[in-house]
Amino acid sequence: MQSDGQTDDQLFAGVQSAVAGNGSTDDVQHTVRIRNVRKAFGSFRVLDGLNIDFADDAITTILGPSGTGKSVLLKHVVGLLEPDSGQVLVFDQDIWSASERERQELRKRFGVLFQDGALFGSMNVYDNVAFPLRKHTDMRETKIRELVMGRLEEVGLSAAATKMPGEISGGMKKRAGFARALVVNPKVVLFDEPDSGLDPVRTSLLNDLILKIHQEHRGTYVLVTHDIQTARKVSDHIGVIWKGKLVQYGSTEEVFNSPDPFVRQFLAGKSAGPLGMD
Repeated sequence: MQSDGQTDDQLFAGVQSAVAGNGSTDDVQHTVRIRNVRKAFGSFRVLDGLNIDFADDAITTILGPSGTGKSVLLKHVVGLLEPDSGQVLVFDQDIWSASERERQELRKRFGVLFQDGALFGSMNVYDNVAFPLRKHTDMRETKIRELVMGRLEEVGLSAAATKMPGEISGGMKKRAGFARALVVNPKVVLFDEPDSGLDPVRTSLLNDLILKIHQEHRGTYVLVTHDIQTARKVSDHIGVIWKGKLVQYGSTEEVFNSPDPFVRQFLAGKSAGPLGMD
């Protein structure tokens, strides 16, 4: 939908001009930095010169309309997708200038929570959480058990350690996936729509858990969601993506008080505004 005779492109250009600092917070360090990243699938441009720095020891939430590149951005950060151009800098290293072996080592420093928890159906909860330690370390089983049970205790699943994924609820699968993401003590944790499929109460409880774990362990948390209440509750910083570019970045308060018509429309979920059905 358009307003005052402006086209979508004109509105988008206006939004772009309002973004200061390329999504950077100059007074903090950044373990993950995205520099002018472009990615297309065929003729469809998903990321179109995206720039953003993710603040260390903070939770940054990425918002935006469906199909605008949020999950694709996460896959770039963890090194699952290579950009057509631009840089993905992790721990001060361009991961696509690194060797495959170096890239694998960098990935070990990430924790990732996928939409459905992505548990292995043939393994019980304990073995799912232990999997990264068994695969990537030579740790003794006694130490693995100590770490795994500690993480399961943190997410409230110690009593479900021997259950199979098919025997637990969707919310429990999310928590088990969270425990697995945390078990290697990662510096960076990525969440791809962790609240997907959860009712409002369980979404709120998961948000409480994310805040609690982050407060205890710190780290760079990057969360993709469509849930505006989740973004408001857990975020230190929020980035809003539209048409493959960062159009708003700032503290949670700054973004929710944005004067920009697109950001205000999206956060309010209103039909009137620059974002239409296209």
